[in-house]
Amino acid sequence: MLHNKKSGQQSRRQATDGHNNDSACGLHCIKVNDLTVHAGDQTIIDKVNLHIHCGRVTAIIGRNGAGKTTLIRAILGEIKHSGHIEFMDLKDKTMKNLKVGYVPQYVNIEKNTPMSVYDMFAGYVSNAPVFFKKSKKIYDMIKKQLSIFDAEDLIDKRACDLSGGELQRVLLAIAITPVPNLLLLDEPVSGIDRNGMELFYKNIQKLKESYDLAMIVISHDFEFVSRYADHVILLDKTILKEGSFDEVRQCDDFKKVFGGGIDGYSI
Repeated sequence: MLHNKKSGQQSRRQATDGHNNDSACGLHCIKVNDLTVHAGDQTIIDKVNLHIHCGRVTAIIGRNGAGKTTLIRAILGEIKHSGHIEFMDLKDKTMKNLKVGYVPQYVNIEKNTPMSVYDMFAGYVSNAPVFFKKSKKIYDMIKKQLSIFDAEDLIDKRACDLSGGELQRVLLAIAITPVPNLLLLDEPVSGIDRNGMELFYKNIQKLKESYDLAMIVISHDFEFVSRYADHVILLDKTILKEGSFDEVRQCDDFKKVFGGGIDGYSI
C-alpha cells in the first residue's frame, strides 16, 4: 500500500502544488530513538537510533532478513514497536509533527483493471469517490504533480498498463502530495530496466535539490548508494556501521555480509 501520512495520529495536509520554496534544505532534523520491534520472543529490530537531516539521502543496506522493511514499517507506524521519533525545526528548536511519504517495493495492480492513473492518484488526494465525474481542479493538480517527474502524459493511461519505471514515477508523485518531511523508498529500482534506473537517479537528485525533505532508501543497488547517498547504514537487526559508502564497505561487517566484492566495487 502506498502511504503519504503523518507519523502517529495526525491528519493529512491539503495537497501542495509546487516546490517548497519557503524553507531552505537542512532546516529540520529527524531523530529515531531506540526503535525496537519484537515478534513473539524474537527481536526483529533492536534499539535502532537514526539522526537524519532534511536535504540528505540515507541509504539502508543489509542482507535479506536484516529487518530493513520492518524498520520502514515501524517508522510508518504500521507495526507495533517501542522507541519514538522526533522531528525538530532547527530555526526555533521546536518539535513539529512529522509527515511521512512512502513508496513500497511492490504495488499489486491486477491485469486489465480499468483504473486510470488519475483514478489511482485521486483516490489518495480527494475524499470524493473516484467513480464520480472527474474534477477539473483535481485533474489539473494531479497533472501538475505528475509533471514533476515528467509523467503528466500518463494521467489517462490505465495503471495496469504502466511499465515499472512509469509506475514508479506515478508513485513518487503521489508520495510527495503533499510534500512530506520524510520520504521512505523500499527497493525503488527493483524490476526496473537500466533506462528506468537512470531516470530514478535523476528524480532523486531533483527531490534532494528542490524540496526540504529527508529520504531513507532501502537499496541493494550499490551504484545508486555510492553516487547519491549522503549517509549509509549497514543494518542487521541493529546498526552495524554507518558513515559514507566507502567507510561502510571497508568495515569487517560489510565484508561478512557481502563477501569480497559486489556490483563492480572491490572491498
